[in-house]
Amino acid sequence: MAVIRPEWPHEPDQHAMSSRTAHSETFSRARASEHSPSGNLDALIQRVAGASMDEIDGVINELEGMREMLRREAEQVSLDLAAFASVSQSSMSAMKIISESLKNFRKGPSDGR
Repeated sequence: MAVIRPEWPHEPDQHAMSSRTAHSETFSRARASEHSPSGNLDALIQRVAGASMDEIDGVINELEGMREMLRREAEQVSLDLAAFASVSQSSMSAMKIISESLKNFRKGPSDGR
């Protein structure tokens, strides 16, 4: 059984364009079957299934949007971690230099004058 879905008012993407072509072919077949006794029932079932398919498409679009947002957030976290690692390494190097300087300062001037 084929499903007829209404057109969306948003900008078409490649999937939507191929989907619309398939749906127009399905619509033509469905119109031809409406004249048979079971055609009315088929048309009703197709409309109900079409509404469900539209809702599923909406959920898929939301999930794709969330996936893109999560990808961007993961990229930002990765950049932040790299910056933190760099600052941490610099801090460790500075602490080592300060520690060595304090050791030399506590020993006092060297006797090799």
